Amino acid sequence: MNQYILIHRIKVQNANAISGFTWGFPSITHFLGFTHNLSRKLSVSQKYSDITLSGCAVVVHEHDVQTYGSFEKRFTQSRNPPYLHGTETAKKSETAPVIEEGKMNMTVSLLIGYKGTIGNREDGFKVWLEKNCYTQRLAGGTILTINDIAPYTLAKEQDVRVLMRKLLPGFVLMDRSDYLKKHYENLLLKDTDAELLDAWLDFSTLKQKARPKSDLITKDLHTLTKDNQENDMMLQILADWQKHLDIPYEVGQLPESVKAYFASLPKDKPNEKLLAQWKSYCEPDEKTEADWEYILKPNRGYLVPIMTGYKALTQVYKNHEVENTRDNETDVCFVESVHSVGEWLSAHRINSVEKLKESVWNYAYEENWYLCKQNVDNQNNESQSRLTEDDEDIYS
Repeated sequence: MNQYILIHRIKVQNANAISGFTWGFPSITHFLGFTHNLSRKLSVSQKYSDITLSGCAVVVHEHDVQTYGSFEKRFTQSRNPPYLHGTETAKKSETAPVIEEGKMNMTVSLLIGYKGTIGNREDGFKVWLEKNCYTQRLAGGTILTINDIAPYTLAKEQDVRVLMRKLLPGFVLMDRSDYLKKHYENLLLKDTDAELLDAWLDFSTLKQKARPKSDLITKDLHTLTKDNQENDMMLQILADWQKHLDIPYEVGQLPESVKAYFASLPKDKPNEKLLAQWKSYCEPDEKTEADWEYILKPNRGYLVPIMTGYKALTQVYKNHEVENTRDNETDVCFVESVHSVGEWLSAHRINSVEKLKESVWNYAYEENWYLCKQNVDNQNNESQSRLTEDDEDIYS
């Protein structure tokens, strides 16, 4: 696939900011749903039924989550009257309730893959597409403006670079479920009772860990190394100590060279405070002073938790078997959200045709699973959209 339609800088108001356990950006299912709805309208149109849409890449230029507060952010709420409020059946003195919801404003671009030949119908097709975009919701929000709509054929690296420059500043959402799978496997090597949720939380939470005070230890090693710059052993001890400080603190996991150095120090008055801190560092208790350090995420990059689809919890029921459904015809299945890991990648990093293809999200489905994945081409090979046997080990 090397044909794309760029819907450039869609300004959206009051989009959903909550998706599953996560908040701050809509689920990728919203954007594929938007694309799928356009594709269905194309299939029944008189002039453009020969054009089909397949998947989309999501580029974010601006986002503004409607929150307030400094330390603990809260969603901005408003009083929204229910359907009967203000009618004759409702009490006139009744106060409209606060309906809790998380909203955001955003500016995004969608790069949608397509098949077919537009030819000399480009102007009319762009008008048709713009009109239908405005009549749809994107992530539950209202589309205010669209900067431009244009088809592109991207067959060469230079074509991709030119397009990506147009999308700057912007960040492309990439699937990093492979990071989650690898991290989970590493956790199992350390703890056979580790769960996939533990691995996902390592990506989705900001974690801190206490390290016993070590300022006197670090100062002493730096001073000693400065006075003995030609002593390779002292340089090695300082290097081992600095390497130790770069990893989360664990009791008993100390460099042997540093342990040997402090064991050789005379227990006299000049070393009294230094040795006391060293002892507290090796054997901390509840009274030990500590510094709190952030624990780095398992992989580098602007990594975020994302919602990528749904997993069935029940069988499919006939519509009449379930009360309060949205319509009277569609069968019903109860599901739960599926979460994974994504990365915001600067648009200029998408600098080849292959990387562009990798950034396009498509549906991947199987019995009980309904997911959004990258590196899938639904139009060319339906079997590629099927999940592999290992997918249950990737998604939480």
